Amino acid sequence: MISPAARDALQAWLDQQRALHGASENTLSAYARDVTEFLAFMTAHQGAQQGLSPLARITVGDMRAWMAHARGTGIGARTLARKLSAVKSFYRWLSEREGFEPAAVLATRAPRFQRRLPRPLTPQAAQDVIETLDAQADSPWIAARDRAVVTLLYGCGLRISEALNLPAENAAMGDTLRIAGKGGKERIVPVIAPAREAVAQYAELCPHRLEAGTPLFRGVRGGRLSPRAVQKVVERVRHQLGLPASATPHAMRHSFATHLLNAGGDLRAIQELLGHASLSTTQAYTAVDSARLMEIYDKAHPKA
Repeated sequence: MISPAARDALQAWLDQQRALHGASENTLSAYARDVTEFLAFMTAHQGAQQGLSPLARITVGDMRAWMAHARGTGIGARTLARKLSAVKSFYRWLSEREGFEPAAVLATRAPRFQRRLPRPLTPQAAQDVIETLDAQADSPWIAARDRAVVTLLYGCGLRISEALNLPAENAAMGDTLRIAGKGGKERIVPVIAPAREAVAQYAELCPHRLEAGTPLFRGVRGGRLSPRAVQKVVERVRHQLGLPASATPHAMRHSFATHLLNAGGDLRAIQELLGHASLSTTQAYTAVDSARLMEIYDKAHPKA
């Protein structure tokens, strides 16, 4: 249990994250869960509900106790670092509103962890996945649908949620596509001919009416296609082709970025296509290694 004052403060912070920073509902849910767990621990640790005044007096020892408790639940260093980031963000906002110094919280160092690099498919494997999808479907329209979705992931670098949230107005797809990404941020991505053709074929075969304002990609009964349905069909393809477990729908987005980079694509341009706020995220996403960066440096630096 956390105090009503702490609960109200947390909700106010979440509302600000939504309104000012465009945080997605998934992000907000994770923030709420992580900070609530932290506040609940402090309540038990201190032996009383943590109103706003006690929250301002949290010490380095309290933070160490929380981190030890969190690690004791079996979570990894990466997850704990994420939780600490949410707590720090909340405390920066709370300290400004309440006028206290949050040094003990902000000075807490996140545990070190090995950054997990994306694992893209080879160009041939990515093509094989798309071409093998047809064999997994029970009917021609479902085969066309699955091919259209996965082709958009690989051909345009979309997240699976972005592809499945496309409205039916995109059935007649042009040369570019307006995507609403994380936090409602919009970007324009080019659409390659195979993706346009795949979507057009799906739209022609789909037995459900693709009216304006309805989802473009439909499940068997006509509702919005679920991410799990796409994941399952790609999993079947993976087994058929003997690909590793990392061959998921999201790996098609990894592959899009990595193959563009390997072909000489500009990191900044790829960042824009992926909808990343930070270039460092793009570097990790595309598995850029030091040798590749040095190659770009050697070609681009005016003194090279």
